[in-house]
Amino acid sequence: MSGGLYSMEEKDFDRSLDLTKVKPYGDTMNDGKTQISFTLPVPCNDEAIEAAKQLLKKMGFENPQIVYYKELTKGFTFFNCYGSSIHTVDYTLIKVPKVESTVMDMHETDQFIKENLGRKIVVVGASTGTDAHTVGIDAIMNMKGYAGHYGLERYEMIDAYNLGSQVTNEDFIAKAIELNADVLLVSQTVTQKDVHIKNLTELVEMLEADGLRNKMILICGGPRLSHELAKELGFDAGFGMNSYADNVASYFSQELVNRI
Repeated sequence: MSGGLYSMEEKDFDRSLDLTKVKPYGDTMNDGKTQISFTLPVPCNDEAIEAAKQLLKKMGFENPQIVYYKELTKGFTFFNCYGSSIHTVDYTLIKVPKVESTVMDMHETDQFIKENLGRKIVVVGASTGTDAHTVGIDAIMNMKGYAGHYGLERYEMIDAYNLGSQVTNEDFIAKAIELNADVLLVSQTVTQKDVHIKNLTELVEMLEADGLRNKMILICGGPRLSHELAKELGFDAGFGMNSYADNVASYFSQELVNRI
């Protein structure tokens, strides 16, 4: 759409946006409007509301407003709050490490494996350690997949083995050896007190001690994981929020071919 009022509004909008000083957007550009929630370990009363407002000011919010509060249990109060952030970030300086691969759909990945590898890829996945959550590993591996993205079990050129949850690193490695796995997928949902860091680090150390680390592609994923963190922990790649089997399969199939 061009010309007229729409074009002028679009130009004004662009002119008010400074990518070197990005703030939250609520109703208008640069208003800094932010919603935040938290719990304070204090009784539910007027003093608690004032404490929440003071905390918001110390966090850099102007005009703090408590729009909802409720006693969770005796001595604990939950708050929903609004405020205008005084802080900005320089978006132009942000560089985030990303998984380097071309994302393909299931059919494209199967064809790529046929043409470039000529055999099925063996993938073993699990939620390891004490983590009892399977929603992440199931979304990637189960045949039905998630949100319209089929899981690895449906791929013609992938043999996928989902070991489920609470799998010890020892059992995980043993199964990988038994199946002659090409790829190991680790899902971590429980992250309290950084238990996922300990578990993921232990897996890498055990694989290195057995001389297996460079014989397999090692991938981790979860809502609080990133590619940058995964690399720091010794993994080949990490996938966080909004990642699907398409992303994971595209990466490890291309990586395997690159290693030939």
